[in-house]
Amino acid sequence: MTYQYEIRPIRKSDNPRVAGIIRDVMTEFGVVGCGSSINDHEVDDMYKAYSDTQSAFFVVTNKTEVMGCGGIGPLQGEDKDICELRKMYFLPEIRGNGMGTRLLELCLEQAKERGYRLCYLETDESMSNARQLYGKHGFESLEKPMGDTGHSACNTWLAKDLLT
Repeated sequence: MTYQYEIRPIRKSDNPRVAGIIRDVMTEFGVVGCGSSINDHEVDDMYKAYSDTQSAFFVVTNKTEVMGCGGIGPLQGEDKDICELRKMYFLPEIRGNGMGTRLLELCLEQAKERGYRLCYLETDESMSNARQLYGKHGFESLEKPMGDTGHSACNTWLAKDLLT
């Protein structure tokens, strides 16, 4: 299958566009306000926030413009072998074409390479397509959140064992 999009590591010059995508998508799904990741300090400088060796962050482009993003990093407040899938968002015009699967698979591969044994994520019940994608890739529902993300607005918690 030929894709008109490519996935590459984030660049510093991508920061404004990535911040805009995060804020636009979160607003689209009504996940705003106190306790939502839209307010995370890292949103305006994702390049720097994911520059350490235990993290990876990618953008999806149409060769010229960033259209989506996502990455992994250590889950704050948990064991060092647990990562979190973070800030995986796509503009409406590229949803449903397989890019979510490609980016998710890349993030999980990167997590395994960095020695993580479990990948955790938080989302909202309004993001049904995202939840369906995660389920297809082996993420299982949790009864309560893990770690210390500060995202009290999230109402859906999932995790995937990376060793099986």
